[in-house]
Amino acid sequence: MSEFTKTNEKRLAKLKEVSKQILETGNAHSFVLANKEFIPTVIPDDFIALFDTLVKEEYPVENLKKLASKVLNIFHIPIEAYPRIEPVADSFLGVLEQNNREMVLVLDEIRPVFKAFVKDPANDTIQTKLLNKFRKLKVFVKHYTIKENVLFPIIEKAWPDYRCLQIMWSIHDDIRSNIKFVIGQLESGAIDIKTFNRCVGDIFFNMMAIKFREEHILFPVILSTIKKEELEIMNQLGFEIGYPYIQPRTTNKEEQVSVSDGFINLGTGILNAEQIKLIFNHLPVDITYVDENDKVQYFSTPPKRIFPRTTAIIGREVKNCHPPESVHVVEKIVESFKSGEKEKASFWIKMKGDFILIQYFAVRDKSGKYKGVIEVSQEISDIKALEGEKRLLDW
Repeated sequence: MSEFTKTNEKRLAKLKEVSKQILETGNAHSFVLANKEFIPTVIPDDFIALFDTLVKEEYPVENLKKLASKVLNIFHIPIEAYPRIEPVADSFLGVLEQNNREMVLVLDEIRPVFKAFVKDPANDTIQTKLLNKFRKLKVFVKHYTIKENVLFPIIEKAWPDYRCLQIMWSIHDDIRSNIKFVIGQLESGAIDIKTFNRCVGDIFFNMMAIKFREEHILFPVILSTIKKEELEIMNQLGFEIGYPYIQPRTTNKEEQVSVSDGFINLGTGILNAEQIKLIFNHLPVDITYVDENDKVQYFSTPPKRIFPRTTAIIGREVKNCHPPESVHVVEKIVESFKSGEKEKASFWIKMKGDFILIQYFAVRDKSGKYKGVIEVSQEISDIKALEGEKRLLDW
């Protein structure tokens, strides 16, 4: 990242020295005493380069999360004092910072309620109030989802030393997990006080730590290294995911589908015709598309189709594709979709030992105009039999 930032190799060497001392001994007392003149010289860019290096050296993420807290505590004052580029208020990063401020207000609301809970944990009224406050806080995890799905991919393309993001993402997951635990405990009423209190403390610490790292390290470096046009695109993408508390004033531009050199820009990706065909034909479902004029225009060909189709049906009136006994049902579905009365219809049947789910979905453009119907059929015996959870790969 040296071509993008001002990181100096001598400063980076010093930061690696203190980091390895902390990783090996758990503290940096001797370093701090011996380097009082060095500490004020660091700049935010240094820490992006530092943690990229440490991730590449394959230190465990859990160790690096603890290290980040200790290192940034040592250098907190010069990082906070370093002049930063301020994001425009309604820009992508500006809206993220506005949501950060709202998050702090929610934490401030939680603090007195939590103190009351600590004094009287069996009080149902306090428990309910605390539960509602944490449900409000849970909305903020959208902020992390936007970072992971909008901001991080852009950074990975722009910066050679982007690996610090792995540490930040892991902390996001810690926050999600702890909020889920706290809400679950309050909903059940069976509260493990010691674990509960520790989780609440971790939530406060991690959320404020991430806010500091965003606003004093990550965001300023982004503003100095990533083009304005890319940031404007990110604002729209963040808007589509949904910001937690504060939404940007943005114009929702019509997605443009364009074709160039055999590739089709679908708005969310660029594919050629062969790739599109492969995607549809590898989905574990039968798909048939009927346009707004009730003509069959497409069907997929997965390895095992449930209902037979041939290309002879392309251009055929959909009502002619069904027997007289059931055509009235199809016509009713299509008419209810056209009128806007319904958006979806579902049926399930047993056929030759299979359990088949058949669904119809109305297709509309951005203005809501009816553009046809998709029929999706799927054999769901295995899905119907699922129980519990499966989080590990077993093959």
